[in-house]
Amino acid sequence: MWERFSYYGMRALLILFMVASPAVGGLGFAVPKAAAIYGLYTASVYLAGLPGGWVADKILGLRGAVLIGGVLIACGHVSLIFERFGFFYMGLVLIVIGTGLLKANISAIVGQLYAPGDTRRDGGFSLFYMGINLGGFLSPLACGYLGQRIGWHWGFSLAALGMTAAVVQFVRGQKHLGHAGIRTISSEARQKAVGQLLIGGLICAATAAAILFFLRRTNSDVTAQGISASLGLLLAILSLAVFLWLFLAAKWSVAERKKLVVIMVLFLASALFWSLFEQAGSTLNLFAERNTNCVLWGHSFPSSWFQSLGSLFIILFAPVFAWFWIWLGARDPSSPRKFTGGLVFAGLGFAVLIMPLATGMGRVSPAWLVLTYLLHTFGELSVSPVGLSAMTKLAPARAAGLIMGVWFLSTSLGNYLGSRTAGLYEAMPLAKLFALVAGAAFAGALLLGLLAKRIEHLAEEPIPHAAESF
Repeated sequence: MWERFSYYGMRALLILFMVASPAVGGLGFAVPKAAAIYGLYTASVYLAGLPGGWVADKILGLRGAVLIGGVLIACGHVSLIFERFGFFYMGLVLIVIGTGLLKANISAIVGQLYAPGDTRRDGGFSLFYMGINLGGFLSPLACGYLGQRIGWHWGFSLAALGMTAAVVQFVRGQKHLGHAGIRTISSEARQKAVGQLLIGGLICAATAAAILFFLRRTNSDVTAQGISASLGLLLAILSLAVFLWLFLAAKWSVAERKKLVVIMVLFLASALFWSLFEQAGSTLNLFAERNTNCVLWGHSFPSSWFQSLGSLFIILFAPVFAWFWIWLGARDPSSPRKFTGGLVFAGLGFAVLIMPLATGMGRVSPAWLVLTYLLHTFGELSVSPVGLSAMTKLAPARAAGLIMGVWFLSTSLGNYLGSRTAGLYEAMPLAKLFALVAGAAFAGALLLGLLAKRIEHLAEEPIPHAAESF
């Protein structure tokens, strides 16, 4: 709860702080630059989970990774408090590294609290999930108010305080975790992994230096947009390389190869969905600030408060969706068909905003954004738990961990694509931008719907339903 409090509290302010004028304490960035930095940050947060899991398995252990990750995140939020560009960028980097160490590994600790077959496991994860969304609901209200009404750095300070509370609670509460998250790693294995990590770090540093040298020799400017484009190319190459390796590097059975095809299709659909959904902190946050009448019952409120709606709707409707899938029984749609519905909901969330914009009514009623976030939550509940459940059943046993990492890679790719869309906020009429975004979602839904029966056939068995993941 506290870690998500810090993350969503800072995220609610991030792009607003970057585009705000220096006269009011902001950085004064143009929207394309701010969107590029926002996309670099959010995409890297999910991408960092891949090496973060490896470091936990090979060097630090789960508890060590979570603790060090929490400390790094807290230091990152503290860095954002200082009014200097160097501290701002350093803070984002620290939060990315820390979240990579913490995000997936703390979920693994929760899983290890229960022995195989323990019937309390689902209930435990439900509490964990509610903690996440409670933090996501409260933080934009608190950090958003402080940041927008008193001072940006007061909002970042509260996020830092939340992460500090997370670290203190984790340290003091470890006595309740039993043996969960504890794994003996031999000194030889740890030394070998540290050597591999150093070599990997040197390769990354040498690659970055070579790129910078090339840019300087060609008199090219090193810009946020350029670095963002490089990350997009990296994500595309990495995604292609991973799937090529999966198909070519092992001797799969015919059934396993078919399931890998299904995984690839769902990966692409997931990336498209998250490219729309994750615009909550960028495009929709700017829309709330610049185009929405943030007044309720005669009282104004900070635009960042809209960021609380997603978590609130998850808390309210996740049990409803879980009950609904179970109630459908044999009529419960397959995962590809639920993904299709998720894309439709995501597209509708942007389509409904076209109507008030088309009338030229100036700042629109907050009810329109509330409806958008509600539709996007329905889409999330049709995609996120369904996808996780599908990966656990479709992934070949010898590549289960890698497949889960690949699944989170789709979220990283989606965050990047969403930030590129946000960069167009001022480049075209909003009604046209939202129409293009909604059209992409509907086109993806149509294609996936047409392929659904074929995908079900490739899986050779019913793809797991969302009810299994609750």
